Amino acid sequence: MSDKTALPVGAEAIRDKGYWLAYRFLILRRLSQSFFLSLFLLGPWFGIWWVKGNLSGSLTFNVLPLTDPFISLQSIVAGHWPEMTALIGALIVGAVYALIGGRVYCSWVCPINPVTDAASWLHRKLDLPKGWQPKRGTKYFMLAMVLGVSVLTGTVAWEFVNPISMLHRGLIFGVGFAWALVIGVFLFDLVLARRGWCGHLCPVGAFYGLLGGKSLLRVSALERAACDDCMDCFAVCPEMQVITPALRGKDADSPLILSPDCTNCGRCIDVCSVNVFHFTHRFDETPAPGRVRDRTNPAPKVGKAA
Repeated sequence: MSDKTALPVGAEAIRDKGYWLAYRFLILRRLSQSFFLSLFLLGPWFGIWWVKGNLSGSLTFNVLPLTDPFISLQSIVAGHWPEMTALIGALIVGAVYALIGGRVYCSWVCPINPVTDAASWLHRKLDLPKGWQPKRGTKYFMLAMVLGVSVLTGTVAWEFVNPISMLHRGLIFGVGFAWALVIGVFLFDLVLARRGWCGHLCPVGAFYGLLGGKSLLRVSALERAACDDCMDCFAVCPEMQVITPALRGKDADSPLILSPDCTNCGRCIDVCSVNVFHFTHRFDETPAPGRVRDRTNPAPKVGKAA
């Protein structure tokens, strides 16, 4: 195992690239999440109604309708066909995420992402045990269960317990049950299951992953030959299993991360001091240079705790 795995996560990137390049996508994501959340809070807080609604459904400048396609799908299976405005909004949002990457929603828009990222950071700092890890397919079971409950009850079932909506209500109405659910997600990831909520259970993430399964935006480990086995990319990736095929693949294997689980968060690009990763598109067929390893120091099979 490389001696560099003993260094703090991201230390080499800060040293070699500077603070901005070592954190640029994380900073841009926080700005993006804050921007979208602020748009919805301008009305309730300051009376500036540029956007009415929330991430489930909104109207911008009284012209542009946007609807969460997952909400629309629940409404349809519950037996309530959405109004044309809501349906158009769902088609717009669905088309955008199908094109750029479904789980971009999870890392660049969803306000619960900073909550789970904070839990992951604290989990790493406290060096807590990995904890219970549900199977990766559990989120698809959760997705099917939510749709099934919507069919049986005739309601948009997920909205009763959706942490995203709860966080929005908590910010508007103050202390209440909504915050208890958000805190519960934080404690679940911190104590019970490392990266458990977004990676293993959230049906919203499962839906957007399926929606963007063939999307254009991808991360590529094009310079994998330069990898120095520091393992920082595995430590910060919320879906670390997606990295291995691209980074550790044979010379003939594509360096593209094609898994729908990838959130395109860009943290692997941030923390890599030797610039192995970069954003590209799914049709990028540029071959990755072959990797020459030191046989006395083979690649490790596991990474730093995320």
